[in-house]
Amino acid sequence: MITAAQMRAARALLGIDQRQLAEMSGVSLPTIQRMEASEGTVRGVIDTLTKIVEAFDAAGVELIGNNAPSVGQGRGVRLKQAAGPVGAGS
Repeated sequence: MITAAQMRAARALLGIDQRQLAEMSGVSLPTIQRMEASEGTVRGVIDTLTKIVEAFDAAGVELIGNNAPSVGQGRGVRLKQAAGPVGAGS
């Protein structure tokens, strides 16, 4: 549904911190912190995940899933392909 990297990127696009996302979504700060610290797809109660996705949507952020087209207009960011961590040695 949503990855930890998407959550961090969406917050960065909005210029908000974890506390502000918690307030916007009605989800506790420790829950936001736990979700963003996870790897890959965020796991949690579906109601909690839905609140976060809806908060981003209301703020104007479109979360795009793998192989899904963007239905919105305007600028956005998307990885062309799965990549390793930035700065990883080659």
